[in-house]
Amino acid sequence: MAHIDYYFTTLSPFAYLAGMRLEEVAAKHGASITYKPLDIMALFSRTGGTAPKDRHPNRMEYRMQELQRGGKKAGLPINLKPMFWPTNPAPSSYAIIAAQNAGGGDMGALVHSVLRACQYEEKDIAQDDVIKACLEAAGFDPKLADSGLLAGAETYGRNLEEAIANGVFGSPFYILDDGQRFFGQDRIDDLDAYLAGDL
Repeated sequence: MAHIDYYFTTLSPFAYLAGMRLEEVAAKHGASITYKPLDIMALFSRTGGTAPKDRHPNRMEYRMQELQRGGKKAGLPINLKPMFWPTNPAPSSYAIIAAQNAGGGDMGALVHSVLRACQYEEKDIAQDDVIKACLEAAGFDPKLADSGLLAGAETYGRNLEEAIANGVFGSPFYILDDGQRFFGQDRIDDLDAYLAGDL
């Protein structure tokens, strides 16, 4: 059975535009997923990337067009300039890590709920009430937002180091257990084809 390590930041509009397609592809091929939220700004600084605020206007204008087109293609509503972006991604990341460790809910739904809250619903995903609502909606105990903060911080840091060691440089990023890497929500079809043996 194939396994997918999914590296992402809860701030990523492109991870949001993936919707639940990763989970659909994994289910289709009987693959498992480990969700690995990480500090994207630290990742950028260590892998030659540039924070959005420091990018040339040409790049940012193109990014906006890509987000608009991506939302239409995915059938997902998106705000091009969310009210609470960027915000601190650590609290929502710790909650995702705690939920994955606890089990019992729908991880894909949780991750998508957090991303949607940030990218469309104009909610601050650094706030406890927002995080707890996302946990509860995905079938997890909302109290997970208050527990395992130290373990969450340790895993969050470990995810970053592991990502760099494994060739990750952006979000969303998918790595199969055979080392094949796929960057971006627009490569999920390629991931699907690869798991089917067509690539």
